[in-house]
Amino acid sequence: MMILGEVDLRDVSAAKHRAEEEVGRRRRTVPVLASLVGLCVRGAAIIVWLTMPAAPGPVAQTAPQLAPTPAPAASTEAAPLSPMQEKALKPKDTFKECANCPEMVVVPAGSFTMGSPTSEPGRSADEGPQHTVTIARQFAVGRFEVTFDEWDACAADGGCYNTGTRTSSGEAFLDSPYSIVPEWALGGYKPSDEGWGRGRRPVINVSWDDAKAYVAWLSKKTGKSYRLLSGAEYEYATRAGTQTAYPWGNAVGTNNANCHACGSQWDARQTAPVGSFAANGFGLYDMVGNVEEWMEDCYHDSYSGAPTDGSAWIEGADCSNRIVRAGSWFFAPAFLRSAKRYWFTTDYRLNYLGFRVARTLAP
Repeated sequence: MMILGEVDLRDVSAAKHRAEEEVGRRRRTVPVLASLVGLCVRGAAIIVWLTMPAAPGPVAQTAPQLAPTPAPAASTEAAPLSPMQEKALKPKDTFKECANCPEMVVVPAGSFTMGSPTSEPGRSADEGPQHTVTIARQFAVGRFEVTFDEWDACAADGGCYNTGTRTSSGEAFLDSPYSIVPEWALGGYKPSDEGWGRGRRPVINVSWDDAKAYVAWLSKKTGKSYRLLSGAEYEYATRAGTQTAYPWGNAVGTNNANCHACGSQWDARQTAPVGSFAANGFGLYDMVGNVEEWMEDCYHDSYSGAPTDGSAWIEGADCSNRIVRAGSWFFAPAFLRSAKRYWFTTDYRLNYLGFRVARTLAP
């Protein structure tokens, strides 16, 4: 019986017993918690150790994965060749002498038979007589046709001004030699791309005068001798050691080039981006098809008396008419034959007329 002011010993004993149990429970819990914490720490350490890169050793180890470093653009290293670099060039070597300059391929010296045999289907009389041409020194040729990117860089730099002599419809609107630059033309000529796109498509709607303005700018920019190809250089570079009608054989085949029945997705519709077809034996692209290419030569109606050293044939002709080679997206396969040639007046601009460049190399 509990009396007010007194303490019941049973309650004290029970309280003491409960206190002792609590202390015991806590003593048992602390080691367990400590063990669990220890396991967690050890586990974390093991995970860190497993994910750490291996220490260097005698056996090659896998390097830790790092964010990829973007490769520098080729244009950052483009610069005019030094005399030593130029003399070290070998056939099929490539080089580029400014950020927006054409990529060039070294073509070897050699000999070939220029023109076509009378038995070749599609032959024209001005492709004969056949004759041997010897090119004594290697030279460089544009790997691709000059592109809109390359032309537009020239125009932005003030080089490709508007010679403006004739539109594709034949309308004359500036009767001035390309060496004389009218003040209004200094902004640079921007040829139409016909809605097909610029960038890596070959520049079109450019005349022979325009092409000459481009190589003059390129020569000045690099300090090197850039120019148009001669007809002999073009045919030699196109054949690349072959004597067949086309660089790849005697039949046009399928999807070897862009023309009006070549089996490509661009046939008879528009130009293709440069390099869309296989390269020839010298590593050059689109040497036939895609766009006609302006040559340095004046037009002669036969090869009688033609130079045999690969030089451009200028003498003895009306040089208001210049040679074009290669055929185009617009023409039938016969125009893509390696020997085929045609001509236009120097001021014509058409949506299948373009060009590529050549470069004289030091001996």
